[in-house]
Amino acid sequence: MTETKMSTSRRNHLKSLLLQIAETMLEEEAREAQKEKMMYMEENCSTLCVPGSIQELQDLCRGLHKQIDLVDEERYDVEIKVSKSNKEIDDLKLMVQDLKGKFKKPALKKVRMSADAMLAALLGSKHKVSMDLRANLKQVKKEVKEEEKQTGNWRKNIEEKAGMDGRKKMFQTEA
Repeated sequence: MTETKMSTSRRNHLKSLLLQIAETMLEEEAREAQKEKMMYMEENCSTLCVPGSIQELQDLCRGLHKQIDLVDEERYDVEIKVSKSNKEIDDLKLMVQDLKGKFKKPALKKVRMSADAMLAALLGSKHKVSMDLRANLKQVKKEVKEEEKQTGNWRKNIEEKAGMDGRKKMFQTEA
């Protein structure tokens, strides 16, 4: 069976339907959360009656401070548990990533290395081959021509021929 592609108008229509359903679900969840909050407040918080005397007001304030301290302790405990759980989750994510073997590759830097150093880095102690290309070249002895032997250093010849003395020598040797 071949799969047929969905037209863009159909895809957009389905997407809008999904968004509408999701919106109604979010609204319903918000209403339920508000109801739960109101029920919790009715159960745990009694109706506030303001007493007339100063002593009763002070007792009420002390009671409220005690409740605030208890709630702060609970909040602190919950925050610590959440932070520990988050750390465990991060550690587990790292372990899963290690097990999968997928790592984010770092950006590589250009490094100038000789061929010998590169082979040594790749092969480690097994590296015995030398990449010195000049060592493998055949050595050729250079034969010196007879003319070059006679002329010697060209600078000396030019210095000798410079000036009047050099010119006289040139004419004398030619003649």
